[in-house]
Amino acid sequence: MTIELTPELLRGLFLFEQLTDDQLRWLAEHGRIECIPAGPVFAEGDEASCFYVLLSGTVALSRIVHGDSIEVSRTDQRGVYAGATQAYLGDRVPQKYVHAMLAVSDAEFFVLPAADFGTVMRDWFPMAMHLLEGLFFGMRSMQTMVGERERLLALGSLSAGLTHELNNPAAAAVRATAVLRQRVAGMRHKLSLIADGRLDGTQLRKLVDLQEEAVKRIDGAAELTPVQTSDAEDALADWLEDRDITGAWDIAPTLVAGGVDQDWLERVSDTVGAENFESAVRWLTYTLETELLMGEIDDSVTRISGLVAAAKQYSQLDRAPYQEVDVNDLVKATLAMFAGKVTKDLTVVKELDRTLPKIPAYAAELNQVWTNLIDNALGAMNGSGTLTIRTGRENSCVYVEIGDTGGGIDPAIRPRIFEPFFTTKPVGEGTGLGLDISYRIVVNKHHGDIKVTSEPGDTRFRVLLPIEEIPDA
Repeated sequence: MTIELTPELLRGLFLFEQLTDDQLRWLAEHGRIECIPAGPVFAEGDEASCFYVLLSGTVALSRIVHGDSIEVSRTDQRGVYAGATQAYLGDRVPQKYVHAMLAVSDAEFFVLPAADFGTVMRDWFPMAMHLLEGLFFGMRSMQTMVGERERLLALGSLSAGLTHELNNPAAAAVRATAVLRQRVAGMRHKLSLIADGRLDGTQLRKLVDLQEEAVKRIDGAAELTPVQTSDAEDALADWLEDRDITGAWDIAPTLVAGGVDQDWLERVSDTVGAENFESAVRWLTYTLETELLMGEIDDSVTRISGLVAAAKQYSQLDRAPYQEVDVNDLVKATLAMFAGKVTKDLTVVKELDRTLPKIPAYAAELNQVWTNLIDNALGAMNGSGTLTIRTGRENSCVYVEIGDTGGGIDPAIRPRIFEPFFTTKPVGEGTGLGLDISYRIVVNKHHGDIKVTSEPGDTRFRVLLPIEEIPDA
């Protein structure tokens, strides 16, 4: 039997008990009673068209969390409400149901169209409207500001590490350039001594050939252990001292680094004669040192170029916001930004699937996700442990998994880790928005998912991203 909708019926509901007779009559005229059999009443994300007040039956509210429908409440209390609760904000916010409602049993509702509910709130409760608007938009503004602060803190931390990483090769290049200038000057001086008539044209040509051979020996020099290098330097220095070479212990390390041995130096002596041997050896030493210094400069500049390229890939400054990306490239760029935070007691393991297809994504925002997850993992290990980065394919998605060997997540707080402003860090050290931002980027913006498994010594965050573009509903 259908309940008759009357002002008296509405007055019996706690939500309306303080309204006037005229207001109750208005609600009765604009609303209706609906009998809904057990089953879905509305779904999360659908257009919020109505405001529902339970008259009889049992209902359950649920939210989609990590792709699963999680029941958040169940009640048979008469007068509870749900639905278009933000209709009073109008088109300033998307009018969508923020959760799903299921009628656990056959249920009856007082139903008011969303537009009428918005009118009621704005016209009947102006002071409450101002308070609610201030609360809603104030909280959203604060969340946005704190979220920006979270990004700036992460960027500041990464920038400090990047500056340190850039400074090392830059300083090495400057140092090598200064030494190189001295060695080139010395080589010119020794060349003038060699070429002042002491050597005939044939000897000089052979010496130049030996110089070219010495340069080639650098690339083919065998890798020696520190002990082997020390032994070779001692032996070569002794050999040079036996031949009255001044400063033998100073030039021996350069000759060994260039792959030069005693047999090769014997050939130099046979070519130029004993009287010119020291000048020739020093000239060849300058040649080798010059090549080694240029190699150091080249390595330093290459390192700087690589870091700049990683920073460019990380920031995505010159790229379209939405594009097809290789998640491996994004992860590697983010890891490069963390190089300054990876101490000698931390091990980074990369298991990247090179066969993954490119996916449509907001690259810069995904880099923010990797930043948050890697920073949390490093923090959990407190300077010692193993950071593992894996990529692969799972069904119709690619995944990026970030694991650490820290203490794990307390099971008591695990359900709350994606809540905004929830943090286990001391006051002032965390905003509690890192995982919330990551969740919204992955789930809301990319229609993906984040899965978490954790136990002491093994915590893993797996980010799943669709390979094919999923249009917004």
